[in-house]
Amino acid sequence: MRQQQNYTVAIILITSLFFFWGFIHNLDPILIKHLRSAFSLSHFQASLVDSSVFIAYLVMAIPAGMLMKKYGYKTGIIVGLSLFALGCFLFVPAADTVSYVFFLVALFVLSCGLAILETAANPYVTVLGDPDKATQRLNFAQSFNGLAAFLAPIVGGYVILAEEPKSQDELATMTEQARLAYVQAETSLVKGPYIVLGVAILVLVLLFVFTKLPDIKDENAEEGKSGGLLKALRHKNVVWGVIAQFFYVGAQVYVLSFLLVFAEEVLQMAGQQAKYYAGAAGLAFMVGRFVGTFFMRYIAPYKLLAIYSVVAALLCLVVVYGEGMVTLYALVAIAFFMSIMFPTIFAMGLEGTGADTKSASSLIVMSIVGGAAIPPLASWITDMTDNMQLSYFVPLLSFVIVLLFAWSNKGIKIKE
Repeated sequence: MRQQQNYTVAIILITSLFFFWGFIHNLDPILIKHLRSAFSLSHFQASLVDSSVFIAYLVMAIPAGMLMKKYGYKTGIIVGLSLFALGCFLFVPAADTVSYVFFLVALFVLSCGLAILETAANPYVTVLGDPDKATQRLNFAQSFNGLAAFLAPIVGGYVILAEEPKSQDELATMTEQARLAYVQAETSLVKGPYIVLGVAILVLVLLFVFTKLPDIKDENAEEGKSGGLLKALRHKNVVWGVIAQFFYVGAQVYVLSFLLVFAEEVLQMAGQQAKYYAGAAGLAFMVGRFVGTFFMRYIAPYKLLAIYSVVAALLCLVVVYGEGMVTLYALVAIAFFMSIMFPTIFAMGLEGTGADTKSASSLIVMSIVGGAAIPPLASWITDMTDNMQLSYFVPLLSFVIVLLFAWSNKGIKIKE
């Protein structure tokens, strides 16, 4: 009975991590729109916000796996949270120096912490509790990531986008001193939300330090039985998981991060109005997680993943070829059908890896670097063609690759 109680406390604490990193990730669309206006950035330059976030996953995934193999999940989580908090506080000097590069550095540090947290929390939640409900438990935890996706654009939009930014024409009429003062005021708006988040994360660090967590060991993980990092690639589902997660995360990041920019440029919608559609996309994402978790009781995860990826690809065609508000509604709907993709790809990728579980987890987390590669590619298409709608062929291709992953691993019997 004591062990079960410890599992309950551990699951609650780990689930809170999904909310916090979901919240910080879903502030990025607000940050992209805000910094793009403040620093007069191109689409490609603005996409470097996503690149600085997700390149950290490539850099930190292997060290994170090594850290946890040596010191366990709890230590990895504490280190990850500490870097998370540090990155939040670095937004203060970034705003004070009015430096876009400094903002990117702060985001990178913050995201190094997130990379460690995701490397730890995703596999940890699958091994806490009943193994027959591993995938269902992961999808449930990820649902709180969806709750954060709903709240972050609305809260962030209210605080950071309190006023519509000045247009390029308006900035051109200002004196250099007035323009610099305006940019200083705009960048200072981001400090408050990140300071509050940094303090909340420090409180969470203390909770993890003083809470006893079960140290779950991988099956057959005795000394010498697990291979090196790349040996995890001997599992077909790990290889496919790395590829699918790379393209999926890239598609998710582009669809959600540039939704506000799409509303502004394609539909000429004000940011104060568009933030509610970003929140609606987050709500759709959250609802999709809960609905998907329910459906997995009756539909094999690979089948549900295949269905969702086909619908998401078709909705991308609506975004490319549609006109008016239907295109924005399609983007919101895509969020619903993306909802189960990350945890399902992750769980299918780890199934049957045994002693290679932590290495496989590190490789799949590394593939989250797709969030650094796909948005700049799509943004480059926008800059080259001066047509943002055409850029959504990139996420369309990504969802086709997720479909291929689901089909190629249909023999995988993952625990639901």
